[in-house]
Amino acid sequence: MASSLPALSHSPSPSWSSAKDAKELSGDNEKASPADSESVRDASRGSMWKRLLVGNAAPTNQTKRAMKSRHLTMIAIGGTIGTGIFLSAGSAIAVAGPGSALLSYLVVGIFCYSVVISLGEMAAYIPVSGTFAVFGSRFFSPALGFTLGWNYWLQCELTAAAVILQYWDSRILPWQWALIIVAPIFAMQLIHVRVYGESEYWFAMIKVVMIVFFIIVGLIYDWGGVHGHPGPGLANFHDGQAFVGGFSAFAQTFVFAFYSFGGVELVTLAAGESVNPQKSVPRAIRATFFRIVLFYILTILTIGLNINYQDPTLLSAASDSDVAASPITVVFQRAGFGAAAHVINAVLLTAVLSATNSCFYASSRMLLALARQGHAPRIFGWVNGRGVPVPALLVSLAVSFITFLTTIWGEGVVFTWLLNLTGISSLLVWGTIGAISVRFRRAWSAQGRALADLPYRQPLYPILPVATVVLAILMFIAQGYSAAIATPFSPENVVATYIGVAVYVLCYVGYSGYQWLWLGERQHMVPLLDVDLDTDAVWGPGEGVAVREKEAEARAERDEADVAQGKRTRVLLRRVGRVIL
Repeated sequence: MASSLPALSHSPSPSWSSAKDAKELSGDNEKASPADSESVRDASRGSMWKRLLVGNAAPTNQTKRAMKSRHLTMIAIGGTIGTGIFLSAGSAIAVAGPGSALLSYLVVGIFCYSVVISLGEMAAYIPVSGTFAVFGSRFFSPALGFTLGWNYWLQCELTAAAVILQYWDSRILPWQWALIIVAPIFAMQLIHVRVYGESEYWFAMIKVVMIVFFIIVGLIYDWGGVHGHPGPGLANFHDGQAFVGGFSAFAQTFVFAFYSFGGVELVTLAAGESVNPQKSVPRAIRATFFRIVLFYILTILTIGLNINYQDPTLLSAASDSDVAASPITVVFQRAGFGAAAHVINAVLLTAVLSATNSCFYASSRMLLALARQGHAPRIFGWVNGRGVPVPALLVSLAVSFITFLTTIWGEGVVFTWLLNLTGISSLLVWGTIGAISVRFRRAWSAQGRALADLPYRQPLYPILPVATVVLAILMFIAQGYSAAIATPFSPENVVATYIGVAVYVLCYVGYSGYQWLWLGERQHMVPLLDVDLDTDAVWGPGEGVAVREKEAEARAERDEADVAQGKRTRVLLRRVGRVIL
């Protein structure tokens, strides 16, 4: 991306760490006048703050490929376990019953699987920061890339993090918790992308262990396996309790499901800073299906089996976003693990940290990509010597504080609006990715390229991208229908449901008008033969097959060497891992 930027001529300014060093550079210390000393001190202070906040940021620097395969894999897992699973799952059951919630999460899970698979095919071949925003500009139109980038940048889970942290001490305001949490995460992001990868690895590990433990304990409790605590069995699915409120209530659950699934695209955003993305991205993408089943479908099923939809804890969670009534905490308490409730809430804190960490990473990289495409001020495309887009990160910090400050006027109202904005924006962005995938394949075919040259080829094409578009349209209609027939009718609900649409349309139409009237560009769509399939690609046209053959030979030689040394179990596990991942 940087190759498209014109080289900026600038002369490096001297930098030093103290006034003494500055005087030594100037020659004779005794000849330095008081005015000179004062100017040196000013320069020293200015240089210190510049190094601290910006470093040696420049438009020609690039991000660093420092995240390993294990980082990318755990980011894929962690990205699909956001704060929404702790907040929204119980609300979905309270609104429409456990059967409707389970069906809703299943439909959205299929939708997200299709999105990640379609996006992974493109990201494995062209691993760049900004992924779908860059792909939208290259394969469809610059207006679409502009729209996707800014819509995604606006999505933020930080208000949900404030609601969770209210449980810890209600005497501390959400914006004060924001300061406590956001500042350390921001400092970590400033260091190096490897710090993000490593921290997110361990955050995700904690969440995965907790979710697996929850599912095991919850199912054992439901089956009556906990002495002195008889489980409900299938009682919550009998007598018409599985599906309540009709289609309107079922449609309302989609916004909760979208909020829970938010972050599934993180793995493709991180592809631009990963080592060997042609190998690590497909490995992380392939396991998406199993992760969705394990961490979402089984979680919502376990909650529905153990907690009745009329339970006061679920109702309070649905109406007041009462995180003290988190269904995961409630299930543990009813299974006799009351002392573990504080441990569970501590794990919720890691989810908050992970959400904040991922939010900063995703928003700063998306703003970086927008700037380098000319869709945002150019200074946000500057990257320092450590590969960190500091100006973009500073903007993300400022916006996050503004978001939290809005909770001063009532976090419940702000949370509801942001929940709708995030849900609809995710729906629009993910649905558009399906259309971009079809456009990518059409351009690939039009330019006479072989599918064998792709590092990862999505299965069942074109079923998955078409299903993505169709499901997006159907869920979009369902949410609008639900808001329109709600009793009592509230215009505010309709506006809140579709506020994300207004942002999407305004971005697209506004940039299209800018292209037509200001830039004088009359060609809106990028012609298939002009689609850029080479810039930032992992290899050149026709090189993919040869590269994979060499990698296969290297793997075979390593397996033979291990077998010769008697390490057959290691070879077997490695081969099983290749099949699964």
